[in-house]
Amino acid sequence: MTRSIALLLFLSFLLPRAVAGQEPDVVLTGGRLFTATGDATVPNPGILVRAGKILRVGGDLSIAAPGARRIELADSETVIPGLFDLHAHYAMDLFGAGRKDETVAYPALFLANGVTSTFPAGELDPDSMRALRLRIERGEQPGPRLWNSGPYFGTARPGWRRDMSPDSIRKEVDYWAATGVRGFKAKGIGLEQLKALVEEAHRWGLTVTGHLDSGFRGSVNPRDAILAGIDRIEHFMGGDAFAADRPAYDSFEHMTFDTPEFRRIVALFKEHHVYFDATLSAYGYFGKKDPEVFTYFADETRFLTPYMRGIVERRPPRRVNEQFENIYWTKRKEIKAFYDAGGGDLITLGTDHPSWGEYLTPFSVHRELLALSLSGIPNAAVLRIATINSARALGLGDRLGSIEPGKWADLVVLRGDPVKDIRATRLPRLVIKAGHVYDPQALMASVVGKIGPASAADTAAWAPTPRTSLLRSAGGRHEP
Repeated sequence: MTRSIALLLFLSFLLPRAVAGQEPDVVLTGGRLFTATGDATVPNPGILVRAGKILRVGGDLSIAAPGARRIELADSETVIPGLFDLHAHYAMDLFGAGRKDETVAYPALFLANGVTSTFPAGELDPDSMRALRLRIERGEQPGPRLWNSGPYFGTARPGWRRDMSPDSIRKEVDYWAATGVRGFKAKGIGLEQLKALVEEAHRWGLTVTGHLDSGFRGSVNPRDAILAGIDRIEHFMGGDAFAADRPAYDSFEHMTFDTPEFRRIVALFKEHHVYFDATLSAYGYFGKKDPEVFTYFADETRFLTPYMRGIVERRPPRRVNEQFENIYWTKRKEIKAFYDAGGGDLITLGTDHPSWGEYLTPFSVHRELLALSLSGIPNAAVLRIATINSARALGLGDRLGSIEPGKWADLVVLRGDPVKDIRATRLPRLVIKAGHVYDPQALMASVVGKIGPASAADTAAWAPTPRTSLLRSAGGRHEP
């Protein structure tokens, strides 16, 4: 057989497979459009998606290929960019014994809720989460883009050594970066360790976020983390208003924001362009559950197995954490003060809700959006927080987060206008990720009754995941 004939046979073998797997063009016409580049919805001039990319917004759409999927929007419908959750815990704690990553139903549920990008913000089992990412990327399982975070860096990771050397941290960063993580999460870390984490992550072109404290008992105040080069801060803005002789929670509970201390920390965030993920709703789950935000808009427990649903429904109400109730309302004042002080472009969206079964994390994005809106932030700005701001915070602003030609085609078609009423995000008609069109109702139907054990005999499988795949500092070896 000649080389040319062999080549032709090889190409004939490949070509049908490539064509069969190719997504058709998608053309969206009618309705309205929120691009995340401005403050209003506008009439949709037409969107052409090809090969997973937004090829055109307006202009001549007749270049769509024959067989293109054409979607006509009702006048009341709106296209927005896919939503981000930068604190998207896949972890659940169904029995109060510790958290376990849920990788069966959560990916479909995130996508069904219009969340096309998730950053887990600390993974309990990084190897299983990486395997999930690969399954999603290969098309074996529907789910959002999963920007892996790897294990926690700090005492949030069981077995973490407080005397872990900066050199050991750099070796861990190198290992996890090579596995494809998109960024890192610090929680319970010392300042010198954090400096090593940030420096090595940046060498790889990756970002670092931190759940930090006040400086109490060797913790790191966000002020010092910003000066060390961190990219994002979660929960507490920190600064001089946080006394180092008590935890951040105690300082923050009744804080006010018309103070020199607050103005100084805001200025520091803005000067160093550090993003802030307030996670407003996270504390409300443990408080009195503000009814404006925490009233169910969907039957979330239907995704539990019948056995697990029975357990959840029979549980007595959770005890109200009064401190977290106060923090929830204080946070709403803080985020509005930060927005009013010019920090709007630095606010991102993260939910931080490792569910115990009562509320499920993939639905939490809508509660967080509503909490931001009720805080007094205009809805258009809230939508940018959940899209372009969060994309930029993860280093993805040139590819995702807005509806512009050349960006990856992650879009949501909503039944309503979220600029008028942010609750419209709860009503997705279609979700598009990488140019593939998904029916949210079909995604949800596919995972009804899938979360949790099927019977008492299966509960052992929901025990916390052993930390079996963390890079050990001794020699930097990857050991079981």
